[in-house]
Amino acid sequence: MIITINKQITDIIPTFNIIAMTMDVEVEDSKKISELITIYEEKIKGEYSLENVLNIPLIKEARDGYKKMGKDPSRYRLACESLLRRLVKGNHLYQINNVVDAGNILSIETKRAVAVLDYEKIKGNVMVRVGKDSDEYYGIGRGLLNISNIPIYEDEIGPFGSTTSDTKRTMVTNNTKKILLMIICFGTSMYEENKKFAIDIYQKYAQAKNIEDIKITRK
Repeated sequence: MIITINKQITDIIPTFNIIAMTMDVEVEDSKKISELITIYEEKIKGEYSLENVLNIPLIKEARDGYKKMGKDPSRYRLACESLLRRLVKGNHLYQINNVVDAGNILSIETKRAVAVLDYEKIKGNVMVRVGKDSDEYYGIGRGLLNISNIPIYEDEIGPFGSTTSDTKRTMVTNNTKKILLMIICFGTSMYEENKKFAIDIYQKYAQAKNIEDIKITRK
């Protein structure tokens, strides 16, 4: 698999990049990671207000990226911002399974949009491009979404993910054996730290093995 970032995006945001890797995982319930989830729920609730979330440097960086692409980041929020706002309001994270939950913790820790996808359900290479009005896109638990003017991920079948919401087609289930993990970066900072945290959390909570980097190209 090769992931290509379309120049539609890099012409607008030259620093846009992706940390991407595949790994074999063992999907289980949320029991093992539930304590860590609670720690992050309390940490974020105590550390930020709703106003402060908007001023977190990496959240602001991504929101500014949305604005440059012509999208209102307050109406179509990045997934990572939505997670943080949920915790600041005192709500709990949904506990789905250890693999999805680890992705949520990764997003909260890195302050970046994270995609955790069933690798076997992705057909061919991946293009990351700007969404169009004509794209038909159904987010997990959200129905039909307007994904125009935001980064979306597309394979041979069609769009399967975005920085706002992923789709049911490639979501992780109990039958998932291998995942594609992507951390979406609107700027250049914290690459190695984010990657290390991702590997550590998946090795600890999802028994990740055979971890391989995915080549990122630009076109």
